Amino acid sequence: MSDLNSFFTAPVTWFFIGLVLLLLELVLPGFVIIFFGAGAWITAAACLFFDIGINTQVIIFIIASVTLLLLTRKYIRNKFFTEKTAHSDELEEEFVGKTAVVEVSIKKGYPGKVSFKGTTWTAMSDETIEKGQLAEITGKESINLIVKPIN
Repeated sequence: MSDLNSFFTAPVTWFFIGLVLLLLELVLPGFVIIFFGAGAWITAAACLFFDIGINTQVIIFIIASVTLLLLTRKYIRNKFFTEKTAHSDELEEEFVGKTAVVEVSIKKGYPGKVSFKGTTWTAMSDETIEKGQLAEITGKESINLIVKPIN
């Protein structure tokens, strides 16, 4: 029974909470949950070295998670996820200036669908474009096309 009690200590519990949060980031990508997983691991380390109560543990978790999120998310995202390459520029040139057919109406601020090169793409626009209209592709964000109506 003492082995089971030593397994459920605060450092081990926070470690597994952090592990679950890190794995959850893989299932629900958004690059936010990972910082809460790291905050849980920081809390686990604090519990390992100091005898602290649950209230202090929660405060450490919140402060560490939010601090990591605010201070490092933008830097890490820019460093690892949005770096432009020559290949991505070539892909963008393949789309920009081309014409697509609107399959699902696009409203300002709400995505719709366009057909381009035999594939349906999610598209955004600053203007309303009705189904069946032609749209010019002006840019690409991730897997979404940015379009404007052709008058």
